[in-house]
Amino acid sequence: MNEHSTIDWQPLWLSLKLASVTMLILLLVGIPLAYWLAYSRRRWKVAIEAVIGLPMVLPPSVLGFYLLLAFSPAGAFGAFLSRYLDVRLVFTFPGLVAASLIYSLPFMVNPLLAGFRELPADLKEASRTLGKSDITTLFSILLPNIRASLITGSVLSFAHTIGEFGVVMMIGGSIPGQTKVASVAIYDEVLSTNYPLANRYAIILLGFSFCILLLVNIINHYYNKHKALP
Repeated sequence: MNEHSTIDWQPLWLSLKLASVTMLILLLVGIPLAYWLAYSRRRWKVAIEAVIGLPMVLPPSVLGFYLLLAFSPAGAFGAFLSRYLDVRLVFTFPGLVAASLIYSLPFMVNPLLAGFRELPADLKEASRTLGKSDITTLFSILLPNIRASLITGSVLSFAHTIGEFGVVMMIGGSIPGQTKVASVAIYDEVLSTNYPLANRYAIILLGFSFCILLLVNIINHYYNKHKALP
């Protein structure tokens, strides 16, 4: 087989690694954030929700551009990280993770937030009446009751990170083995007019994305069916 038609699995592996790391960190960040948004009485929390949701409406290239300015050593934040923490985010895998956390945050937080808001209002208060702390209530009562939301948020944030292009291209470029993820590999092959190889990458991502969405639908159908049982 022509070497130019052979799939390099490294970009696909790097995409899976990026999506997995992003999903795990978003779980740690998204659960307390969604919990606070669901139960806080602060009026300005609607502004926080709007900021979290920005990646859903902003063009990825716009978000990537501003993250590039923020992460660049020429900027104040990037210079601080480089000078005092010896951390460089531009054109590195940690930079891709940082950008992906922001880019995929609403896909984790929004399902969790919807799950918390669908719970009976007196469930949390009943737990407090029994003397349970907020942390115990969250992990032993609330989260088990929003399992479908947890799974949906995890799967969607994973899948959304797998398919991102504009943000990772801005922040990471196309460095083999470091920042060249599958979506960037497709772009590179299209630029080289190597459409057969670009098609192979695209088919793999298409099939993977379909399986992810099918899994979410199956889980939600199963959960809603059993939830409706007396």
